[in-house]
Amino acid sequence: MPLVLLLLMLFGALCSPGQAMSREEKQRLKNQVVEMFDHAYQNYMDHAYPADELMPLTCRGRVRGLEPSRGDIDDALGKFSLTLIDTLDTLVLLNKTTEFEDAVRRVLSDVRLDNDIVVSVFETNIRVLGGLLGGHSMAVMLKEGGQHMQWYQDELLHMAKDLGLRLLPAFNTSSGLPYPRVNLKHGVRGPETRTGTETDTCTACAGTIILEFAALSRFTGDPVFEAHARRALDFLWEKRQRNSNLVGTTINIHSGEWVRRDSGVGAGIDSYYEYLLKAYVLLGDDLFLERFNIHYASIMKYISQPPLLLDVHIHKPLLPARTWMDSLLAFFPGLQVLKGDIRPAIETHEMLYQVTKKHNFLPEAFTTDFRVHWAQHPLRPEFAESTYFLYKATGDPYYLEAGRTIMDNLNRFARVPCGFAAMKDVRTGSHEDRMDSFFLAEMFKYLFLLFAEPDDIPFDVEDYVFTTEAHLLPLSLSMAPHSLPAPSNRTSDEELDDSNFDWTCPNTHLLFPDPAFPRILREPIRSAVDKSCPRPAPYREPGMGRPPLRAQDFMANNPEHLELLRRMGVSLIHLKDGRVQLVQHATQAVSAVAAEDGVRFMQEMMELSSQQQKEQLPPRAIQIVSHPFFGRVVLTAGPAQFGTDLSKSSTGVRGFVTVAEPYSGCSEIVNAEYIQGHIALLQRGQCMFAEKARHIQKAGAIGGIVIDDNEGSSSDTAPLFQMAGDGRSTDDITLPLLFLFHKEGNILLEALKEYREVEVLLSDKARDRGADVQEREEDCLTEATTPTSHEPIGQSQMSTVELDESAPEEVSPVDEDTSPAEEVSAPKEEVKPAEAEPAVAQPQEDRDSEKEEKPEEDTDSSSQSVDELLADWREDLEAFKQMEKDEL
Repeated sequence: MPLVLLLLMLFGALCSPGQAMSREEKQRLKNQVVEMFDHAYQNYMDHAYPADELMPLTCRGRVRGLEPSRGDIDDALGKFSLTLIDTLDTLVLLNKTTEFEDAVRRVLSDVRLDNDIVVSVFETNIRVLGGLLGGHSMAVMLKEGGQHMQWYQDELLHMAKDLGLRLLPAFNTSSGLPYPRVNLKHGVRGPETRTGTETDTCTACAGTIILEFAALSRFTGDPVFEAHARRALDFLWEKRQRNSNLVGTTINIHSGEWVRRDSGVGAGIDSYYEYLLKAYVLLGDDLFLERFNIHYASIMKYISQPPLLLDVHIHKPLLPARTWMDSLLAFFPGLQVLKGDIRPAIETHEMLYQVTKKHNFLPEAFTTDFRVHWAQHPLRPEFAESTYFLYKATGDPYYLEAGRTIMDNLNRFARVPCGFAAMKDVRTGSHEDRMDSFFLAEMFKYLFLLFAEPDDIPFDVEDYVFTTEAHLLPLSLSMAPHSLPAPSNRTSDEELDDSNFDWTCPNTHLLFPDPAFPRILREPIRSAVDKSCPRPAPYREPGMGRPPLRAQDFMANNPEHLELLRRMGVSLIHLKDGRVQLVQHATQAVSAVAAEDGVRFMQEMMELSSQQQKEQLPPRAIQIVSHPFFGRVVLTAGPAQFGTDLSKSSTGVRGFVTVAEPYSGCSEIVNAEYIQGHIALLQRGQCMFAEKARHIQKAGAIGGIVIDDNEGSSSDTAPLFQMAGDGRSTDDITLPLLFLFHKEGNILLEALKEYREVEVLLSDKARDRGADVQEREEDCLTEATTPTSHEPIGQSQMSTVELDESAPEEVSPVDEDTSPAEEVSAPKEEVKPAEAEPAVAQPQEDRDSEKEEKPEEDTDSSSQSVDELLADWREDLEAFKQMEKDEL
């Protein structure tokens, strides 16, 4: 019988509604935000300036060309002191006027914009051009105050125009969409300047220009910048899918054909929608609001399944494009506040808050049941942004507590002696030597504004609009003299039904006079399925069809059952790892009664699954502690449900690694004299995990590491893998056994090949990283890797359950004498020698048979040096790169 999985699309109960936070407590938290900013900013100035970014683990600057390439992420670096420029208006907001004046002088004297270097048009626009314009706005404001910046003569604006002119060659295409990259010195001249050969760009990359370029035109009186930005937006609008009114993620800049036709509100599209609405706010042009409203209606119709936001196909918007979400969509509740649609903003924010509470940070991507899909977290500010706007709209002190949670997690898990380090893996707490400029540009702005009183802020933020990089552009620009561009192609009357659209921005001060209203919206998301108060069955008239399908009767390959699911609004999604995901959209059921049946079916499936699920263990860490690694390399490992529990060991297990013979570990170890007292390396397959553990334990090993034989597998992309027992008692196994995917295992094997003696530490988290804060992190990281219990969502519009299809048997009815738990989770009684090891079902399923080939001593795939392999390991995945260059 296949293992039925519960996707806990559900949330843990929070504390009761919070009391209003005292003014003194808000003041204390505001001061703490300033202290955190000082820690990050001063370390950048002391250890990194004039480099673009700080490397907080090694306390030095990141200079492009001197550090190993990270791929597209490095296109944000242009040797123009990126972090300093990105931070200019943050200094003013935080009342650091003296530091701002000094920073402006440094920018004017030290920064060059004519470097022979290829940069991202998108990143350079929002970070550098936006930073210069935001700095100019602040300088003008301070100068008009009569006390500061009296010497300022629009120097930052002159630099901004110089940079704008250097970006303009990228727009020299037949469509008006910009090339994704430009050479700051040579423009776009083809391969000799490493530009002009690209054919594709992301929607956000082309559609997130209008605020900065229009502001530059209004400030300087030169309409050319705004004209080019409008032309790009016009082209994207014309290329939208006319039936769904959605746009794809990637578009061909020459033909206008959609390259990636999935559509969502996260990576690749996010700020395109943001800039349509904010362009209306800044410039007052109704055209932008028309377009935004049409897009927004489609988003809420197809993509929004509160509290989830799931990508769909633009041509088939009822067909989900993926079953996971990326962290960039966390900005969307804030945008909904600006739109005035507060209810879904509260619901989605609550979902994001629960993910944050579960993992301490938002993973770069997470599944619909809130498991980690991509484990990195580069200190993104989008969740803090939405938290601030929701507090501004509702006045609910709950969002002050959410802000406190963000700050506490940053200080406990990301703070290091030289700044704040990005999280390489939110599950293990391992760090990445990275502190992006947007952390200073955005995170501390929103946290400061969240806790500050009006008299703490040196200007009225209501007079400004925030760009996607949180730079401040004055609303007075809408009244600035400018030459209007040629009229754009407006939406025809037959395309636009705006009878239900609001044509003014909402007054957030009047939206919710009752602060309890947001709590009422959050309550169903938190409490969801209350087993103590089951809902009564809906009335079913006589003759209205057969009784509804029950979860224990469901068979995944029964056509009749699939048809019943369809009528209940439940659809099946086949996942790449072999499982099937059940998703219910109550609105797609054939009737209200069928929808109720579907909700009950999903609840039963969840309860059935939860009974058989074993305790989910957190990931473990394998840390290479010998020369030349010295603990810097930490590999994310899957645990075993037997053997030594490393979470209960204060020291972990430390020893040198040795490859077992046979490598499969499925028979008596023949090199026991080398294995004794060492940690054995084994290959997955051919026998049960427990059998491998017993063989190396008999040979005298002190631990074991099983390496996946599925080439290319990685903890960056695959769910956490847990090794189960063999259906009988495993109390005799007393050593720890951990699992590494192929990519991480190869790092260990290559290190062993190059250095012969490699010592590792098996533990529940990374240790002894050489940071002064390590002792303080010990207790914190334990909490970081401890799963939190979460309750299911029962009343929401969508429910999700996954089925494991790794076994050929059907899901058959449960016998009256057998409990669901016994029926689902009991291991097979007969296990053939070649059968795969049983695994907990939330990772990828084990295969029915494993490869029996032993590894050759030297293979082509292992010919890389360890340095090259480690450099490759540090780079983000190919799929992940797409997210990073879409403003990541």
